[in-house]
Amino acid sequence: MKIEILGAGCPKCKQLTANAEAAVRELNIQAEIGKVTDIDKITDYGVMMTPAFVVDGTVVSVGKVLNTDEIKKIIAK
Repeated sequence: MKIEILGAGCPKCKQLTANAEAAVRELNIQAEIGKVTDIDKITDYGVMMTPAFVVDGTVVSVGKVLNTDEIKKIIAK
């Protein structure tokens, strides 16, 4: 599983990254978590508001800091 956090490194983006890392740890699954800070790459996803949460190339959340439980529900599917 590949998880990407889209954003320029703002506090919300950092919190979303931390929440994603916690969710992966709690579920004890293998996942690569990456950060995308390049504006051109972010807009390639069609994202106009950050942070955005991407799982395996699919944008699942935009403009919201998902909490750990919300992330766990998304990635456990």
